[in-house]
Amino acid sequence: MVRRLLEHIGEDPDRPGLVRTPARVTSSLEWLTQGYRTSVSEVMNGAVFEEPHDSMILVRDVELYSLCEHHLLPFFGKTHVAYIPKGKILGLSKIPRLVDVFARRLQIQERLTDQVADAMMDLLQPRGVGVVIEAYHLCMMMRGVEKQHSKTVTSALRGVFLEGKTRDEFLRLAHNRSDLD
Repeated sequence: MVRRLLEHIGEDPDRPGLVRTPARVTSSLEWLTQGYRTSVSEVMNGAVFEEPHDSMILVRDVELYSLCEHHLLPFFGKTHVAYIPKGKILGLSKIPRLVDVFARRLQIQERLTDQVADAMMDLLQPRGVGVVIEAYHLCMMMRGVEKQHSKTVTSALRGVFLEGKTRDEFLRLAHNRSDLD
């Protein structure tokens, strides 16, 4: 298939620089879409702990790399995930792993944001969850409108994060506007 694509754009797939390109592209796509072969329970691996903590836990600036399902071009940025526990907490390193389960698929940012929030709700049954994703889409930067500085921001709020004070605290912290700065 990659060979045919190279021919379609006017390249010679037998020239030295392209001979191994089909295998490289296949390997690359397998890596970039490994989320299809990974489950949430697999990456959690028993890292849900009973704990009476009841204040907001936020992991901010989790790097995100995904592929736009419309153009197969990358989008990348940061994810901010917060939750307020109700008897269970998650090992902190598991939040970036959870993001990767869904990001390493052909995606749209809107769905990805919801999938992370819903998985956190299902996994922990917390009082609430907030997820914000800020991403740059190469399908907008390299082609089409060619707007290199446009950033897309999506959010998903569940439970108590839908309430004014909790929502405001989360958004202030996620966007680095806290009283600690």
